[in-house]
Amino acid sequence: MRKIANIFNLGIKELRSLWRDPMMLFLIVYAFSLGIYIAAAGIPETLHKAAISIADEDQSPLSSRITGAFYPPYFTRPAMIGLDEVDPGLDAGRYTFALDIPPDFQRDVLAGRQPTIQLNVDATRMSQAFTGGGYIQQIVQTEAAEFMAGTRATAAPPAGLAMRARFNPTLAQSWFGAVMEIINNVTMLSIVLTGAALIREREHGTIEHLLVMPVTPFEIMASKVWAMALVVLVACAFSLYVIVQGVLGVPIEGSIPLFLVGAGLHLFATTSMGIFMGTIARSMPQFGLLLMLVLLPLMLLSGGITPRESMPQFVQTVMLAAPTTHFVKMAQAILYRGAGLDVVWPQFLAITAIGAVFYTIALARFRRTIGMMA
Repeated sequence: MRKIANIFNLGIKELRSLWRDPMMLFLIVYAFSLGIYIAAAGIPETLHKAAISIADEDQSPLSSRITGAFYPPYFTRPAMIGLDEVDPGLDAGRYTFALDIPPDFQRDVLAGRQPTIQLNVDATRMSQAFTGGGYIQQIVQTEAAEFMAGTRATAAPPAGLAMRARFNPTLAQSWFGAVMEIINNVTMLSIVLTGAALIREREHGTIEHLLVMPVTPFEIMASKVWAMALVVLVACAFSLYVIVQGVLGVPIEGSIPLFLVGAGLHLFATTSMGIFMGTIARSMPQFGLLLMLVLLPLMLLSGGITPRESMPQFVQTVMLAAPTTHFVKMAQAILYRGAGLDVVWPQFLAITAIGAVFYTIALARFRRTIGMMA
């Protein structure tokens, strides 16, 4: 009971210390509110209001038909310009796409000469340039084919494809972006808060005060783990209920309490990583550099951004030792597909085992560090 009381009281001390750190509080609030909203709604979902200009040198019914095929939300209303305005407009960044319809275009099409339309693309706007080029090519070809056929009716294909988009029927990027940003922020903040708490103790000299108190390294470390994990868990729950479901309107299919249990197990592993990194780094700048080396692989190779199946087999095997790999799989199964404990128990078990290993290693390193300071 005395150990539990010590862990509890030291954890309260950590919470009070965090409360007096305005920068850390701002980071927590931003990461689980505005950061989630920006990740979900700030990035266009494919092509969205791309600026396009058209130099119509033909002035024919076919060229007018092609011009009228570009409209929001994929494109802005086309700016009708002269041929001499194409290069200046692209240089000034006013247009992402500039379409040049040559003279006698309709006549050449009717004569079967296969004329060429020139499309100029500002490729510095990479995401729009990559997607928009294909859109424009399809629109021009479709309008020309329908003009030649004299009808918009299309021939029935020999085989039909019935596509059923499950779990995200509207293919909305915000549904994916919001939840994945929460998953990434849980990992990031749990490492940052625990590592910063330990470094803050060292920089302020309060770690020496703890050494003369009747507490063990296990109690000191356990207090930091539960306190920082609790902060991240509360912020995560707030973000899911208020920002994701309330503000963004993203439907959560599964049980949020079950997800929070899994997140708690994940926090057990990542906070231990934060303690371990805090014993290696001697200052916050050092900790920040070390954080980049650890956090980027955890986020990029865990399957949250790109499917693990598309990665080399060696990377897939190595990343099985990372708690984020199992956490991402568990979170997606619960929040997207409504999976229950009977489906995600292997991920729960894997995260618990990895967390126990990380905690043991971090505790051994923390004891050695405390012993050197004593």
